[in-house]
Amino acid sequence: MYKGVIFDIDGTLVDSNDAHARAWVKAFADEHITVPFDQVRPLIGMGSDQMVPRLTDVQKDSPTFKRLGEAWKQHFQAEEMPHLKAQPGVRALIERLQERGLRLIVGTSADEALVADLLRVAGVDDLLTEYTTASDVESSKPEPDIVQAAVTKLGLAPAEVLMVGDTPFDIESAHKAGVATVALRCGGDTRFEGAAAVYADPQEWLEQLDQSPLGKG
Repeated sequence: MYKGVIFDIDGTLVDSNDAHARAWVKAFADEHITVPFDQVRPLIGMGSDQMVPRLTDVQKDSPTFKRLGEAWKQHFQAEEMPHLKAQPGVRALIERLQERGLRLIVGTSADEALVADLLRVAGVDDLLTEYTTASDVESSKPEPDIVQAAVTKLGLAPAEVLMVGDTPFDIESAHKAGVATVALRCGGDTRFEGAAAVYADPQEWLEQLDQSPLGKG
């Protein structure tokens, strides 16, 4: 049934959700805006164009929003990126899916400037070479734009594609695009209502691949 798979990166392929939250807290502080970690963390996985207005009165077309985005990126790259690790089983899973002939693409709310580095951390930058990011679309997750753009790039129908993510925003975005979702708990979330299947991490999904929505390949 499925011919293609869309992968989220943060939390799904790389253990980076806490790191993003810490970087956002520091970026807000740089603008003298106090937003505690425990308010930011549940919204990681949502694009900044959605998250920042939800947490503050800063709108996405404002100079402050632009400064926040740059500060977040600087904090994340300088202070968090060097310490990130891949989630268990990422490369082996990607290789197995490629062996099955599935078309693979990344669909992420991450900044396009960070995608290559994050894929290197995941150890799959040579395997996952196509991606759609928030830079390619009008609205990021949980809106469907990123998933729709990825489906179009794959050249498949939504019903032929599976989205793999770790937050409810991945599931909502995919659902709006008519795409089923596999959810992974390794990003630290458990709000997975509507997912076709849930696994601990890429390694567990790989071990149960034949019994998963992908079935026997």
